[in-house]
Amino acid sequence: MTDDRPGDLPFEFSRRQVLRSGALICGGAAMAAATGSLLGRARAAVEEAGHHALPPKGVPRAPWDKDALLMQPEVRTSEGGVVETTLRVDYAYHDIGGYRLSLRTYEGGIPGPTLRARPGDVLRLKLVNGLPPDRDPTPVDMTLPHQFNTTNFHFHGGHVSPGGISDNVFRQMRPGESYDIEIAIPEDHTRGTYWYHPHKHGSADIQLTSGMFGALIVEGDFDDVPEVAAAEDRVLILNAALFDYLGSLEHYDTVWPEALPRFLAVNGQREPVIRMRPGEVQRWRLIDASHEDNFRVALEGHELNVIAYDGIRRAQMDQRDDLVIAPGQRADILVKAGAPGTYMLAAVTNDQGYQSPTGPLARLVVEGEPLQMALPNPALGGAPLKPIAAEEITNWRRIWFNTEAPENPAAANYQEFAFLVCGQRFDPDRVDHTVPLGAVEEWTVENHDEDDHVFHIHTNPFQLVAINGEALADEDRDWRDTVILPRHGSITFRTRFLDFTGKFVLHCHMMNHEELGMMQVIEVVAA
Repeated sequence: MTDDRPGDLPFEFSRRQVLRSGALICGGAAMAAATGSLLGRARAAVEEAGHHALPPKGVPRAPWDKDALLMQPEVRTSEGGVVETTLRVDYAYHDIGGYRLSLRTYEGGIPGPTLRARPGDVLRLKLVNGLPPDRDPTPVDMTLPHQFNTTNFHFHGGHVSPGGISDNVFRQMRPGESYDIEIAIPEDHTRGTYWYHPHKHGSADIQLTSGMFGALIVEGDFDDVPEVAAAEDRVLILNAALFDYLGSLEHYDTVWPEALPRFLAVNGQREPVIRMRPGEVQRWRLIDASHEDNFRVALEGHELNVIAYDGIRRAQMDQRDDLVIAPGQRADILVKAGAPGTYMLAAVTNDQGYQSPTGPLARLVVEGEPLQMALPNPALGGAPLKPIAAEEITNWRRIWFNTEAPENPAAANYQEFAFLVCGQRFDPDRVDHTVPLGAVEEWTVENHDEDDHVFHIHTNPFQLVAINGEALADEDRDWRDTVILPRHGSITFRTRFLDFTGKFVLHCHMMNHEELGMMQVIEVVAA
């Protein structure tokens, strides 16, 4: 880690003081903020009513407009080849689905601003950490969650430098301080849908679940396809609402174990309305920003026409009735509105070793004068990355994900679990894989557990070539940076380690697994 200043005074409270019912992917508040605001108001009410009155129980409530339109995040674009902006991390109140929550946010909103750039641009960000000081010291066991107000910044899916003040996830950005981030996007970077979120080990899960995420779009992926270019472009960031009885997220037990969300959300809204005209085509950029759950997404009465996965254009449009999207993944879809009516966009039944969350995400209302728009020819062409042939491979590796659980997992605390890669917990000071720059490798990643995992690797995308040992057809060999790792199964991918030396990580993108040790360090060295 690059910041080793001592932490603040220790602070602990019993897990019995926090209900084990959830944490908002849109939610969270420091105990300082929760105590000073939510409980402070309760105490004031008690004093006003008399000493025999009791403070109100339950999560603070707020109005819920069930006809609210889906809101789009604020957009910040490049000028003169530079996206120059400030991202302030702070607590903010957020009303969602009838509740008033106190959350960690970027710029006071959920999601944070959408950043739009083009290949060759520079992201020049100033991250201001306005959160209060951490109340716990740096722990002896760094694999346990800790210091929830220390953060950093990750360009998820970016093929950019992992070092210095670029996409360096080993940085620690302390409360009360400001930090420069400068990320140069290569001229040949793939164009598409990416996103940003915290990645400081120990606090990333809590912060992501609190609502700290935003879209990062590298523009121009379908400028040559008029049907896509003409479609209205919407960002839909999916997440799961988890929060405690104060409407906050301050204790790790709130997100542990596979906590059922209270409800699902899109762009920090509960069941918003999307309006379209009959025959209209829209582009929806789906991003799964949930901390651990897959969603099987379906739109009643409509097909989902997938044109890109993980920010990388497909050569062939993938027409589906539903789509499984895992934490960290993106899918760009075209939706062509049908007959007038109201249709539910929902997460439907899905098995990831346990049942994925289900429920409504948004309502599509089709109304008004017809608008005749066409879907593109399914043969999109224009795949940006060259497939990796077997003769190009210079090395092979095999790794595995596994978990060590206590005797009775349902009764255990999270501290009793170990989430491992190749039988080892994450150690930021240990390099697990050394790779020469320019290498082209084939990796097989195995899952030795009874539930699915989600494999993610930084810096370089990979081409998926096999699942459970079965080779994929050429048209299904998608380029990804995040993929579901099936239980008692495996994936095989090929990747090129190009352009950048330095250290970065691979990990399970079920963030509670990553937080509790399921991560490794890769170092690319000059050949």
